[in-house]
Amino acid sequence: MTRVAAIDCGTNSIRLLVADADPATGELTDLDRRMTIVRLGQGVDRTGRLAPEALERTFAACREYAEVIKAHGAERLRFVATSASRDAENRDEFVRGVLDILGVEPEVITGDQEAEFSFTGATKELTGRDHLERPFLVVDIGGGSTEFVVGEDHVRAARSVDVGCVRMTERHLVVDGKVTDPPTEEQIAAMRADIEAALDLAEQTVPLREARTLVGLAGSVTTVSAIAQELPEYDPTRIHHSRISRAKVREITDWLLRSTHAERAAIPSMHPGRVDVIAAGALVLLSIMDRTGAEEVVVSEHDILDGIGWSVA
Repeated sequence: MTRVAAIDCGTNSIRLLVADADPATGELTDLDRRMTIVRLGQGVDRTGRLAPEALERTFAACREYAEVIKAHGAERLRFVATSASRDAENRDEFVRGVLDILGVEPEVITGDQEAEFSFTGATKELTGRDHLERPFLVVDIGGGSTEFVVGEDHVRAARSVDVGCVRMTERHLVVDGKVTDPPTEEQIAAMRADIEAALDLAEQTVPLREARTLVGLAGSVTTVSAIAQELPEYDPTRIHHSRISRAKVREITDWLLRSTHAERAAIPSMHPGRVDVIAAGALVLLSIMDRTGAEEVVVSEHDILDGIGWSVA
């Protein structure tokens, strides 16, 4: 057993996993798994820079995580940063802050590396399940980017494209600094066109339509699952490996795009940090299902964070 810590710092959230890794059985045993919405990517698509307040929110979460890692006595730590910090001109400021707090330098990984970690995390425990047809298509719908990976037991093709729930919301749904509530038909159409163009780009590298099982990762997908199940609160055990039909995803997406902020905030399983971006994230998921013809999505709570954990172990 090796006790490892993994941090995934994305555009919308930063997450920590502390786990015991057993290479002999291929199991990660969680000791602590937590998520904080920090919106690191606030304004990056428009300004090209990480905002001071976004950096401070992220550093505050890092200080909390440092205490958790120390308390559990993790032997190794890996900190991976994704889309927002790839795009930012002032990412050196971000790197210095994380190094000071956690003692490790964040690795600003490429989209292809991000996709490989996501595939490993999502499929390591699925590959022994004979009722799931291969190849898998793993889609990780983040805040700034979406990763597509096709493979059987190992990655065959991967691509990252710049559509995510935060980026699409900021690009298409924000007017005069506020999210349109609800969006207009024109805004939705522009967002759909952007997503379809990104799918065209992904399909140049990844054979999306060859996949037999669609596996969906990250907060937009897990929240859609929680809504579909009408959960009284967010429950990872009910969400992990749940299956949501395309018809249900369409119904939920249509409702989210027509709803107001107050209506979305009233959903008991909705994290407050997702209220304004969940409609865009759901639309990305629905567009992927329409493009691939997938009749259902298998939802996984295990994703890039677990893949990072395995890479440390």
